Amino acid sequence: MATVALHSPAGKWVLVSAILASSMAFIDSTALNVALPSLQRSLNATGPDLFWLLNAYLLILAALILVGGSLGDRIGRKKVFMTGILVFIAGSAACGFAPTILVLIISRIMQGVGGALMIPGSLSLISSSINENERGKAIGTWSMFSTMVTVGGPILGGALADAGLWRYIFFINVPIGIVALIILWFKVAETRDADGGRAIDIPGSAAIALGLALITFGFLRIPAAGFGNPQVYLTLAGGIGMLIAFIYIEKTSKHAMMPLSLFSNPTFSGVNLLTFFLYAGLGSGMLFVSLDMIQEQRYTQLQAGLTFLPFTILMILISRFAGSLADQFGPRLLLILGPATAGIGLLMLSFIGKEAQGVGNYFKTFFPGIVTLGLGMSFTVAPLTTTVMSSVSDHFSGTASGVNNALTRVSNVFANAIFGTLAVLFFAGALQKQLAGQPSMPAKTKQYILAQAANLGDAKLPPGLKDDKGRMVNLYRNGFAEAYSKIMKLSGGLALLGALVTVIFIRDSTVKRNKK
Repeated sequence: MATVALHSPAGKWVLVSAILASSMAFIDSTALNVALPSLQRSLNATGPDLFWLLNAYLLILAALILVGGSLGDRIGRKKVFMTGILVFIAGSAACGFAPTILVLIISRIMQGVGGALMIPGSLSLISSSINENERGKAIGTWSMFSTMVTVGGPILGGALADAGLWRYIFFINVPIGIVALIILWFKVAETRDADGGRAIDIPGSAAIALGLALITFGFLRIPAAGFGNPQVYLTLAGGIGMLIAFIYIEKTSKHAMMPLSLFSNPTFSGVNLLTFFLYAGLGSGMLFVSLDMIQEQRYTQLQAGLTFLPFTILMILISRFAGSLADQFGPRLLLILGPATAGIGLLMLSFIGKEAQGVGNYFKTFFPGIVTLGLGMSFTVAPLTTTVMSSVSDHFSGTASGVNNALTRVSNVFANAIFGTLAVLFFAGALQKQLAGQPSMPAKTKQYILAQAANLGDAKLPPGLKDDKGRMVNLYRNGFAEAYSKIMKLSGGLALLGALVTVIFIRDSTVKRNKK
């Protein structure tokens, strides 16, 4: 298929449509974290409900994103891309109108299906439509605009949530998606592989989706049901069984969505293991920092969104430089120091106590940790992407990118499920210790207080209880602060583990040899 120049009208329309569609996904992912407290109050959602809200989207996206890319190769990238946009904006509208948290979670599943068709389509359409000598520039332009949108996501989410308009985080996708669809329909040509692409790995997709869903459900049920409940251990066992089945399917399938032969390369295995640990730590860390700022430190949601600006500005300023360093000297040292620095940033954030209330203390509390975290990620992202793409032959570059992208989502699913459960358990344990020192409190009141641990920072006082001296509020704040600190330390530990993975698996000589 003939390609077009980037600066031609056709090339510009391809780039604009890809940027617009990607913007919807980036706005959703970054804006929603900041708006969660407002959404929780509006829909009377519990802590586990919030983690399901995040995971419903990520689960489907992780399971189907490789399938979305294969479908585009097979039946037409523009067709699949447009279908994904249409499903995504339909899911977004359903999210905006959702009357209950359950309906919202189901609508997020629809968004996940749309995202799985849409996200791979944006880059594959650029790669297949733009001349090879301008492809890097086109992807760089796409990345720059995507980063700018990512900057605005938390700010937009915070502003809308503070105004009581969190639903517009979803509604804003509708006009953006419609404009992208009009451009694609009238201005962008269809592309597909000449050989029709590979067959779709439906059994593998079903196994990974069901396995992740069962494990997530099992972990999120632990706080309410207890680990000994059949509902918990049977679903966890079933989930593990489905993941084992997925590995078997991928090993024996002629059209595997995740070819296991790629993992025989130590560099490819190492960089994907690094991705899993680093993004699990980053995802859980950023989520709990947002919750702590709003629910514990009394930031407004707009202020919480603005506090992540240093992180994003560092990403914009340093990422390209870090990529050049990786090209010149090899990625290994950067992939050791970057994740280690990010881990130190997360550990610094774990020491912020409940007494540091208010945005006035930001530069003494959150700012140093966020800057350190931002520096670490800025020196990691570009070398990590380079290593993924260079660790395999050009024939598998698309598959390698898809596998790494899917693992990023899977790591977030596991982090949200496991750390969400741990946060509730840590909170309940801290409350139990404090309640042990109050023998005069009625047993029913204690039971109610312990049950409120599921709501994390939105824990409510028992009905009719007078708290004139703020003792109960302080009890909740102490418990949440303890849970937050432990979760952030675990998140930092995961990032440091990622640095250790680099030490063990990744060698510059291997990356350079594969690149050639």
